[in-house]
Amino acid sequence: MQEETDMPTRKILLDEEDIPKQWYNITPDLPKPLPPFIDPETKAPGAGIVPRIFPREILGQEMSQERWINIPDEVREVYRIWRPTPLFRAVGLEKLLETPAKIYYKYEGTSPAGSHKPNTAVPQAFYNLKEGTERLTTETGAGQWGSALAFAAAMFGLKATVYMVRASYDQKPYRKMLMNAFGAQCYASPSEQTASGRKILQEDPDNKGSLGIAISEAVEDALVNEKEANYSIGSVFNHVLLHQTVVGLETQKQMQIVEDYPDVIYGCIGGGSSFSGMFWPFYHDKVSGKAPKKTKFVATEATACPKVTSGEYVYDHGDTARITPLVPMHTLGHDFIPAPIHAGGLRYHGIAPTISLLASEKQLETEAFNQVEVFDAAKLFIRSEGIIPAPEPSHAIKAAID
Repeated sequence: MQEETDMPTRKILLDEEDIPKQWYNITPDLPKPLPPFIDPETKAPGAGIVPRIFPREILGQEMSQERWINIPDEVREVYRIWRPTPLFRAVGLEKLLETPAKIYYKYEGTSPAGSHKPNTAVPQAFYNLKEGTERLTTETGAGQWGSALAFAAAMFGLKATVYMVRASYDQKPYRKMLMNAFGAQCYASPSEQTASGRKILQEDPDNKGSLGIAISEAVEDALVNEKEANYSIGSVFNHVLLHQTVVGLETQKQMQIVEDYPDVIYGCIGGGSSFSGMFWPFYHDKVSGKAPKKTKFVATEATACPKVTSGEYVYDHGDTARITPLVPMHTLGHDFIPAPIHAGGLRYHGIAPTISLLASEKQLETEAFNQVEVFDAAKLFIRSEGIIPAPEPSHAIKAAID
């Protein structure tokens, strides 16, 4: 361990040459194989409509058993705009809490869209460009993923259409402005743009929306306009989560610089991508025998949408209109509409199948917190660290402070 000084290093920085050249894929290291998707029409194992809305390279990564997947040079070049991101030692928070523990946080807010989401938006846009896609469709909750895809589409000259959950659309109008600035169209979901949206609005004109509804609209748009459009997803699927491992891989190098290693890793889970991006590489250390100590992995979620802590581990649709394949995951039900909490990115009824499998195999723990206690924790962080965290990762801050 590094000797403590009166002024510990606050920012642990890497050079552009340290941007990972490969993503880590957890699939071959899982304690047991993932159950297959189920085609909702045939009721047999199969991807259903997925091959019609994703490019071939993305499909290959989704099903890959390769542990390491090369990052294209074109993707790494765009990553260079903001990566590597800093790892901070939370010195101010440590002092406020009067704790002997060392607290670190990886700051993904330096990206053009302000979050971790461009880590997967950029490769998804690149692979779609290579295969001739002209327009990308997607959903977004709080607007982070929509902003990221709008940015990535702009980088590669693609059009983008984003269906934003109505509750967040109303709460966060600046996110629509950011998407528009990057050249994307943004609609409040449920919308009049799709059959599934119109059906919901006929039944409930004041519907506040959900990620499940927005996914239905984005997928329908891609299917109806199959010749020119593909769908992009910001979480849940394996290819998304493995793209996010640039976060954890960089963090490993940064922890080596300060000669430290985590006892516990906290992250928030909406669909599971940010948490997976951080902890997967450390999980690989564990299963490969490289970890110098036993690290605990803790996923945090909202009590308003507690899919892992309170949901069932069953097959369910990822969207409200039941267009997508049946996925094995912890779920509150595809028609579940959570309360309009500010952490819009956590308002999803399901979770990544890898998170569900690891939780069921006791490889990670989950905790749920309510919005008020989360915001109280965020205030402590703001006043000690000077950075305003998003409502979503504030759930992880709450767990770390506890």
